[in-house]
Amino acid sequence: MAQARASEFDEFVASRWSALMHLARLLVGGDRHRAEDLLQESLVKLWFVWPRVADDAPEPYVRKVMVRAAARSSRRRWWGERPVERMPEVASAGDVSADVAERSRLEAALVQLSPKQRAAVVLRYYQDLPEGQVAEALGCPVGTARSHAARGVARLRQLLADVIEPVQ
Repeated sequence: MAQARASEFDEFVASRWSALMHLARLLVGGDRHRAEDLLQESLVKLWFVWPRVADDAPEPYVRKVMVRAAARSSRRRWWGERPVERMPEVASAGDVSADVAERSRLEAALVQLSPKQRAAVVLRYYQDLPEGQVAEALGCPVGTARSHAARGVARLRQLLADVIEPVQ
């Protein structure tokens, strides 16, 4: 029985890893390493409650854990990065500079939102969750989640418009 539950957990992680990793990256502002830490921490918490949530809804549970952990971690002042003498070499995969620039611009704008606004925008518009599930993940009423999302989108529009229009 326990092995069957472990197998179900492994299947869930394998099937949802990519989507959850992308969500984690958006929640932490694009930092891949912090996103990996966030996702792994969330999956560890999911493992401990897996027997209770496996049949119901493990993905909303792990999203809620990720949103709350990302909000907590955004208040930290230092992440413990250490400088290295040499940068690792990166293999090139063709010219994807326009895509990377656009994604970087959006991630830079997302970082400027408050953690709750960022989480609401990402969950509502990237994850395409209904407002009720966004509110549940944020731990607030639906109206508050709707306000966070609306203010976040308005702020994103303002930030992205400022970048596009030259300052005179």
